[in-house]
Amino acid sequence: MDPLLIAGLLVVLFAVFTVLRAVRIVPQSRARNVERLGRYQTTLKPGLNFVIPYIDRVYPMIDLREQVVSFRPQPVITEDNLVVEIDTVLYFQVTDPRAAAYEIADYIQAVEQLTVTTLRNVVGSLDLEMTLTSRDTINSQLRGVLDEATGKWGIRVNRVEIKAIDPPKTIKEAMEKQMRAERDKRAAILTAEGQRQSQILTAEGDKQSAILRAEGERSAAILKAQGQSQAIDEVFQAVHRNDPDPKLLAYQYLQVLPELAKGQGNTFWVIPSEVTSALQGVSKAFTESLPRSSATREIPAIDEAAREATERETAQAEQAAADAVAEAAESDIGPRQIGPGVPPMPDPLETRNRDRAER
Repeated sequence: MDPLLIAGLLVVLFAVFTVLRAVRIVPQSRARNVERLGRYQTTLKPGLNFVIPYIDRVYPMIDLREQVVSFRPQPVITEDNLVVEIDTVLYFQVTDPRAAAYEIADYIQAVEQLTVTTLRNVVGSLDLEMTLTSRDTINSQLRGVLDEATGKWGIRVNRVEIKAIDPPKTIKEAMEKQMRAERDKRAAILTAEGQRQSQILTAEGDKQSAILRAEGERSAAILKAQGQSQAIDEVFQAVHRNDPDPKLLAYQYLQVLPELAKGQGNTFWVIPSEVTSALQGVSKAFTESLPRSSATREIPAIDEAAREATERETAQAEQAAADAVAEAAESDIGPRQIGPGVPPMPDPLETRNRDRAER
């Protein structure tokens, strides 16, 4: 091959390589610093840029977008001497590529170390409970300190977030027990309040029920008493209106007399002396013609059949009364007690008549 052709090709390749080194294309939101002969010359903006090949040195691109950096958990001691692991997330943005490249060697590492030291300083003045409940306060304090310190590095810290706070395992167990005790306490309080309300409502219900029951019993007693009063009054008025005579009372006396011997525990019963007088009065009432009362005077005359039935009943009653009188006379019925081994008692009627005769 011709040496001139080879030399020409080399010259062309060198020229193309030189042109390529003179042209720099920078993407959007990126920046590149340029040094000329070892000294900072300029910062390439996004788009097409030209530099002097072999004289200007172009450094790697710097990202101008907001960046998110998550740092590994760092041990931090609280005010009450408890070690907690705190995991932080940092949001920052490069605002000055020249300062970020020449003011600090590694701004990522610098921001991380500054975050750790600031975090230990802030958390060291708080106890564990304040640390767990004051994340916003810690974030604002960290952002203020970091933004002030990184301003000269051409970095703006937008926000700092605490991603996790991990206390020791024993502290976690104690906190769980405390929370469980608080929940049990609230549950016991609610249960006691529910039982209290239930008992109060039950007592009020019993009270109202007793009041209503007492009012009902009172009303029933009043009505019953009023009914009995009216019944007694009606009977009393009826008795006085019909003007009963002693003969009717003697007949009623004889009707009640058999009830005396109906008791299950009665082994003997006393026949009063008035039995003879009552039997005589009943016999006399049936044998004599009864006078008509004011009520019977107004009754019209009964027919012949009714009269015969009345006479027949009267005859039967006379026979029963005569038999009773004869029976009493035969057994000397008087004020004596009938029963085994009981001596006869004197007749009070005879004794009273005898006393009157002597006076």
